[in-house]
Amino acid sequence: MHITSVTSPAEARGRFRAGVRVPTAGWAPGHAQANMIIVPREYAYDVLLFGQRNPKPCPIIDVSDAGSPHTALAADADIRTDLPAYRVWRDGELVDEPGDITGYWADDLVTFLIGCSFTFETPLVAAGIEVRHISAGSNVPMYRTNRPCRPAGRLSGPMVVSMRPIPADRVADAVRISGQFPAVHGAPVHIGEPAALGISDLSTPDFGDAVEIKPGEVPVFWACGVTPQAAIMASRPPFAITHAPGHMFVTDVPDHTYAV
Repeated sequence: MHITSVTSPAEARGRFRAGVRVPTAGWAPGHAQANMIIVPREYAYDVLLFGQRNPKPCPIIDVSDAGSPHTALAADADIRTDLPAYRVWRDGELVDEPGDITGYWADDLVTFLIGCSFTFETPLVAAGIEVRHISAGSNVPMYRTNRPCRPAGRLSGPMVVSMRPIPADRVADAVRISGQFPAVHGAPVHIGEPAALGISDLSTPDFGDAVEIKPGEVPVFWACGVTPQAAIMASRPPFAITHAPGHMFVTDVPDHTYAV
């Protein structure tokens, strides 16, 4: 269940630190959220290069110093405790989904925060466009696609997309509104036919939850910051930590900061 009455990013992070484990869409509306990937310093350049070469799914908005669990996007936050759910990877395999990664922390870990499409959901809702996973109290559906990312160093893999059903007569508005936020994925990468992305069944997302698509609605697909997790699975680095899909880092930055 979403607790959309939580309007303060600090309060949201405090709830997560205390053990609340839910998707973050609708939390602290008006504030940017971020995907996360943490790797040893040895792999940090590969991740940085992967983001630079694939800016649509991986728009990097902050990078920590090695060993630092802090970010300029929320000065009082602790990356190790302030997300609702994490994923721990070894050799490309998911080995743990904790609510706290303090026990996995090391002095050589570098944190990358990546723009998230949840950031432009508040403007969509303000424009009268329903965001189905928020209204349904579920996680956003996310899918691996047949579109390969440009490889970088030891990392490669497919682009992941998130999907939101949009009434056909509001698709242009959704494109225009999200397109004003290029630092957090921006405009959709595909509208309509899922098969063109290699998606055979919208009812079985690779990450997150399926949502209802009502008559007159069109599936609209945005590049997704879970793409690095697909790269981890494909490239099998020795160790990485990510957010659990849909369970983002809630920043103190107003969403309009990323608007152009």
